[in-house]
Amino acid sequence: MSGTRTRDRTAARLHIDWTACEARGACLELLPHRLTTDDWGYPRPRDGGSEILLHARDVPDAEEAVALCPRMALTVLRSPGR
Repeated sequence: MSGTRTRDRTAARLHIDWTACEARGACLELLPHRLTTDDWGYPRPRDGGSEILLHARDVPDAEEAVALCPRMALTVLRSPGR
């Protein structure tokens, strides 16, 4: 049941194109409560999951990270109906 509640609160996901990402850090600065780094400095979900889940309050910062990413490695994927 908690997985359903998490999905219901999730407004979007932040997708990282790992082939383009060079670990520059703009996304980490804008979303420090959602992202951490791995051993090589690449962004990873802070919650240890496989996706970066975004609540509605995170979407503006995620969209700014997309706009500022020098490698265009980020995409905000909206949840259906949002």
